[in-house]
Amino acid sequence: MIVLFFHLGFLLKIYKKKESKENLQNFFDYCIRQIELSIREIGYGDATINKKMKEYVNLLFSIIDKINEWEIKDNQKRKDIFINYLDHEHNFENYVNYFEKYRLFLTKNTFKNLSKDIINI
Repeated sequence: MIVLFFHLGFLLKIYKKKESKENLQNFFDYCIRQIELSIREIGYGDATINKKMKEYVNLLFSIIDKINEWEIKDNQKRKDIFINYLDHEHNFENYVNYFEKYRLFLTKNTFKNLSKDIINI
């Protein structure tokens, strides 16, 4: 779930200045709705779902806050972000390299190209 939130965080960060707030909000709402539906499928009750969703949304916003100045951080500070969120058994440099490539990928593609099927749903 955390890796998904990093992807979503980078996507929202990159496109917040390039895309309309309405489109980004629709995309965000769709993603959150899909997470909630997945939790319901597991069989959690309404009270647990509300608690989990609050935790998840807070976690996502925390990640977005940490990656806010990603471009100006050195690799050690980038690595520290992943250390705070992921188990200590991971090779954090791989995450740094991957998400830098993902960030560059996002900057070279349009939001519409990446989300056309989701927004239309």
